[in-house]
Amino acid sequence: MGAADIVPGISGGTVALITGIYTELLESISSINLHSLKVLKAQGFFKFWEKVNGNFLLSLFCGILFSVVSFSHVINYLLATESILIWSFFFGLILASAGYIIRHLPYFCYKESIGLLVGVVVVVAISVVPKMYVPDDLFILFWGGAIAVCAMILPGISGSFILLLLGIYPIVISAISQLQWSVLLIFISGCIFGLLVFSRMLSALLRAYYSVTMATLVGFVLGSLIVVWPWRDAVGVTLTYAGIEFIWPHRLLIPVDFLAATGQDPQSFSAFSCMMLGLVAVMALDFFGRQPKIPGG
Repeated sequence: MGAADIVPGISGGTVALITGIYTELLESISSINLHSLKVLKAQGFFKFWEKVNGNFLLSLFCGILFSVVSFSHVINYLLATESILIWSFFFGLILASAGYIIRHLPYFCYKESIGLLVGVVVVVAISVVPKMYVPDDLFILFWGGAIAVCAMILPGISGSFILLLLGIYPIVISAISQLQWSVLLIFISGCIFGLLVFSRMLSALLRAYYSVTMATLVGFVLGSLIVVWPWRDAVGVTLTYAGIEFIWPHRLLIPVDFLAATGQDPQSFSAFSCMMLGLVAVMALDFFGRQPKIPGG
C-alpha cells in the first residue's frame, strides 16, 4: 500500500482490496472513536488495543511507513528511467485486480452495474480535471491532507494524484524530504481528520450496501486505468484564470502513434510482458491471501 500511494495515479486502497484486508482496515480505523477512548480510560490500554484491532493497524502502518521510506527513491527512479514498463506493470495489476474483485462479488445486478459505471465516471472525471497551482496556505494543506487521505483508502483514486490536482504535491514532498515539521503537522492533522471521518462513512456503506458499494469501488479501480496508461504524450495546453494555472493532462496513444508522436521506442513487447507480470502478481496475492492464518498471528 505504501509503494502504491507514493505513485501519483495508484491507490493503496486497490492493494488493500486485492489482499482481502479492505473491510478489516475500514472497521479497525472506524473503531477509534469516543467509545474506544472510554474503554481506554475505564479498562486500560490492553482492552483499548484489542478493541481497535491494534496489532493489525500497527503491522499495516509500519509496513506502509517502511515502504514509503525504502522504496520512494526506487519508484521515482523507475518512473523517470523506465516509465513505460512501470506504468505497464501497474496497468496489468489494476486490470487484473478489477476482474478479481468482480468475480468475488455476492451478485451483480443492475444496481451494481450502475455503481460500477458511476465509479468509472468519477475517477475518469478526476483524472482529466486540470491541475491547479495555488499558493502555499495552511488551510489548503489541512483540507488537502483530509481529501487526499480519503482518496488513499478509495481503490482507484490516488491520494498523490489528488495532491497533484490541488497543487500541493511538491509542497508535501519537499516538506517530507526537508523535515519541515510546521508544514507536516498541519498536513498530518488534515489526514487524521479525513481518515477518521471518511472511514466511518465508507464502513457504514459496506455494512448496509456491500455489493453495490464494492461494485462502485471496482468502478474506481477500472477508471484509474486511464491514469496509468503507459503510452502518453503531453498535450501542453496551459490556461490561466483568476491567478490559477491549469494544465491539461496527457493524451493517450497506442504504441505506433506514440513512436510517431515522440520518436521514442514504445517497448511494446516488454510493456505487455510487464502487464502480464502485474496479472501474475494479483494471482500470487490471491493465492497467499487464501492461505490459512497462523494461530495467534
